[in-house]
Amino acid sequence: MMLNYQLSGQGPLVVLIHGLFGSFENLGVIARALQDEFQVLNIDVRNHGRSPQSSDMSYPLLAADLAETLDSLALTPFALLGHSMGGKIAMQFALQNTTKPQRLILADIAPVGYPPRHNSIFAGLKSLDLSTLSSRAEADQLLAAYIKEAGVRQFLLKSLDKTETGFRWRFNLAALSTHYQALIGAPVAEGVFDGPTLFIKGGNSDYILAEHRPTILAHFPAAQAKVIEGTGHWLHAEKPAAFNKIVRDFLLS
Repeated sequence: MMLNYQLSGQGPLVVLIHGLFGSFENLGVIARALQDEFQVLNIDVRNHGRSPQSSDMSYPLLAADLAETLDSLALTPFALLGHSMGGKIAMQFALQNTTKPQRLILADIAPVGYPPRHNSIFAGLKSLDLSTLSSRAEADQLLAAYIKEAGVRQFLLKSLDKTETGFRWRFNLAALSTHYQALIGAPVAEGVFDGPTLFIKGGNSDYILAEHRPTILAHFPAAQAKVIEGTGHWLHAEKPAAFNKIVRDFLLS
């Protein structure tokens, strides 16, 4: 599947991959910070943003989409940066592809399975009747019964489009719900990526834990880690200057 993308800047190529319910706009701050020194390919994952939708969704398919897009654009060599689900896509790609990234940056995610963390989000999204919805403000009010964090609601509402016939989600809610267990699972490739790899952890986040270290090193033996204190899972949005500096320094090292 050829993905929707935004290409900017000049220099060595960096590919950015967003997380669940997102779009390439979520990593726009990183893209803009890098584009003076790097060429940046910012993509919409399958069933997200303006990329094609499909009833099928798995990490091998998501990695294959990325490979097809890179091959179509004839872009190589490159580094990969992924946040959350996007980090798992980057890991899957690095472990299963013969065309390896030169470097791998994984923002607040480990190559492990996680317990469900999005049940209330799915419940809230499914509760909305888009055919009768009058405004984003109304959507926000209705979602508040399920999702207490205003920032999470605003993040989701960025993917709510108003069309001539009403509102629609840019993401494929049905497919994300159907394949949610696979998306919170570990990448399924069994290989090893021995290139430079950086895990960036939010200091207040529990997505990367000490107990994950053996699994990380089994697949990424050259892995190193940085922690951004005072941030949670959305570390790149909470402290963008610190995040961008860590990314840039690693890419240039």
